Amino acid sequence: TVLISMGDYEKAGEDFRLAIDLSPGDYDLIIQIYETMERYGYREAGKSYLQEAMQKGVNSLSDYDRGRLFYYLAEYDSARVYLDRARAEDSYRVMVLLGMTYEKLGDMNYARNVYQSYLSTDQSHPEVYNQLGLCQMNMGEYDAALQSFERGLEIEDNEITQSLKFNEIVALENLGEFRRAQVLMESYLSEYPGDEAAKREAIFLKTR
Repeated sequence: TVLISMGDYEKAGEDFRLAIDLSPGDYDLIIQIYETMERYGYREAGKSYLQEAMQKGVNSLSDYDRGRLFYYLAEYDSARVYLDRARAEDSYRVMVLLGMTYEKLGDMNYARNVYQSYLSTDQSHPEVYNQLGLCQMNMGEYDAALQSFERGLEIEDNEITQSLKFNEIVALENLGEFRRAQVLMESYLSEYPGDEAAKREAIFLKTR
């Protein structure tokens, strides 16, 4: 990541290739490499790693892994097919990505139903609440979105607390509750002082 952030694409590529060769079936790693390359402007080059993984795993990929590779390749119709098949795994990761796929396909109602259906039986994963809240905000359902983020924040040992807290603030802004949003933003920045996007949002809030 350091090398590619400095513009040394060739050396970064060598390091990425070595990492993949050492762990050829680590699809989390391959997707992480793709996301890093996309972030620094090498999206098409990053997609080649996804395509290679798809080709090499043609006979061994699980429905979930095949679905998520299709998702990051932006082939959402194919992603939906395999992620739907993977629903039997009853994994929150499958359901979050399935919902996100339906969002990409423009079916926000179905995406929301995917998240809510999972939460009707398992309320232990904040990631599902977070994605449900984002989906609800995209649908203009800001009250419901705020409740989803708040429910996610109630879960202990939460690895996405920062995302949930930021999204909670955005939901409050959209509800016109600027004073409450500003108070939470001050608390957020004291906890996450390096968040540049939040700093810009704080400036906006001060003008409201």
